[in-house]
Amino acid sequence: MLQDVVKRLDKAFQAFFRRVKAGETPGYSRFKSAGRYDSFTYPQGGYSMSGNKLKLSKIGEVKIKLHRLPQGKIKTCTVIVKNGKYYASLSCEVEPNTLPESKETVGIDLGVKHLAMTSDGEFYEHPKFLRESERKLHRKQRAVSRKKKGSARRRKAIRELARLHEHIANQRRDYAHKISRKLVNGYGLIAFENLNVQGMVKNHHLAKSIVDASWNQLVQYTTYKAEEAGRRVVLVDPKNTSQLCSNCGEIVPKKLSERMHHCEHCGYVQDRDINAAQNILKRALAG
Repeated sequence: MLQDVVKRLDKAFQAFFRRVKAGETPGYSRFKSAGRYDSFTYPQGGYSMSGNKLKLSKIGEVKIKLHRLPQGKIKTCTVIVKNGKYYASLSCEVEPNTLPESKETVGIDLGVKHLAMTSDGEFYEHPKFLRESERKLHRKQRAVSRKKKGSARRRKAIRELARLHEHIANQRRDYAHKISRKLVNGYGLIAFENLNVQGMVKNHHLAKSIVDASWNQLVQYTTYKAEEAGRRVVLVDPKNTSQLCSNCGEIVPKKLSERMHHCEHCGYVQDRDINAAQNILKRALAG
């Protein structure tokens, strides 16, 4: 297990020197005390599975709830503690799950009204998991602030708040996995806008909705699934995708509140988001 500790340290410093070389904010590697070190890894051996039991070296047999049967050859076993729950993450070496070749293409416009709108006219709802749980979050945050610092009751209240945040994150993650899987199964080329999300959240009117949508997570999940399946994900310049007419290419200025695209030059009428998705697809195909 100590081999993996050194490997993590090396990885942290390699990332630090890469950022220094690139002129980015380097962010010196932070020392992880016992209270912040929440996982350990068996890199080669010391673990085995038998039915619903996981045998760990120096620990013994542990009863588990098996999420799904491991496929291929198990390479590492990482034990993680998160909000009082323990997880065993097994990384396996498997053959790529390549899908049959598809010539279908799609552009995806990411938004706050709908999470995603395709150039085909299909839309995916924005579930707004954070906003749905806001009242519960505020109640649990107040409970934490009322407890005495350092007390057992405060630690318990913090754990309950952390579990609710974890639940919201899990909901987002599950939804992003479902959408990304559907997109990768259906299309050979998937185009997204290369959005500067960090800059966009500076708009205080939309920041919470943008964070709740978790656009980067959807793009990331779609990208790695596409790579495994032999499909392509293309990121295009987002400039004027909403203002440009996908039919004639003329600029049609419109406010954010205007949800329909009406082109005065060619008479093309379409939903604002579908028009943007069609422009995204055109840029991906042209590039």
